[in-house]
Amino acid sequence: MIILGLTGSIGMGKTTAAKNFKSLGVPIHDADAAVHGMLAAGGEAVEPIAKAFPDAVRNSAVDRQRLGALVFDDNEALRRLEKILHPRVYRHKQHFLARAARAGSRVVVLDVPLLYETGGERGCDAVVCVSAPPFVQAARVLARPGMTPEKLKAILARQMPDAEKRRRADFIVPTGLGRVENLRAVRTILDTVRNWRGRHWPPFPVQPRIPRNPSSWAR
Repeated sequence: MIILGLTGSIGMGKTTAAKNFKSLGVPIHDADAAVHGMLAAGGEAVEPIAKAFPDAVRNSAVDRQRLGALVFDDNEALRRLEKILHPRVYRHKQHFLARAARAGSRVVVLDVPLLYETGGERGCDAVVCVSAPPFVQAARVLARPGMTPEKLKAILARQMPDAEKRRRADFIVPTGLGRVENLRAVRTILDTVRNWRGRHWPPFPVQPRIPRNPSSWAR
């Protein structure tokens, strides 16, 4: 089974690329969605976070913005949060991979915004980076409610530069050229990797590094 890592900086169009992979029958594991589910009412991380960060839980769910504020610039608090979230996200991903393998999937995608920042590329057979010109990225992000140029600058400062991600990636999906080109790039990637031999499933015992960016949990 081929494991593709899908990554890209904020506003680069990763969601659209993920949808294109999914539309072509490729199972997707969305790391952000997994975390959000764990922080929602009834999620498995709510109780331990309530014990560690009581002010971050409201109406039986974790307030992600409040949680992000509590751990931002506080390394000790961030380590406590990582110990709660990281093992759960890792198990969630491993269960996804096991289910996909049992179903006979030839290719799966791990959608991880901070793939390189967390060392997650080491568990992938190849990395797909979505990328768009800076002016397109800025226009997309600044259209979001509550976003400002200052916030965008701060977020980008915590992420690996787009140029470095593109340099490291095995494939690049240009998302500033329209949906047709996006889909064509995804199809080309799948045509290229389908006959590869996977190197990371069954898994080896070493886990990726623990994430160090609280902003990804606060989104």
